[in-house]
Amino acid sequence: MSPRTKAFALKVIEVYSSLPKTTVAQVLGRQLLRSGTSVGAHYREANRAKSYADFISKIEGALQELDETAYWLELLRESQNGPVDQLQIIGAEAEELISVFVAVVKSAKRKRR
Repeated sequence: MSPRTKAFALKVIEVYSSLPKTTVAQVLGRQLLRSGTSVGAHYREANRAKSYADFISKIEGALQELDETAYWLELLRESQNGPVDQLQIIGAEAEELISVFVAVVKSAKRKRR
């Protein structure tokens, strides 16, 4: 999963770099850049968790960042402030990662009980 979250962050960086230099695109892009690149950091922290509760908390942090990333991608796409194809591709990857992380949290919560 770590290579996948790093690849996701690199795609976010690529999209941010391709955004127009308008104020709207740059403001939304910075939000996207912040949330999209922090997913992998949360995942990396989760792998060093001290307990199931700590692991779950960090994975849930990654989920929050993924959901926020999906939101910024939607705003960029719907306001026509970025490369639509790239925004759709990375948006689909965000949704897939959300599904994976939700499954991981559910599994960890079951194991904790």
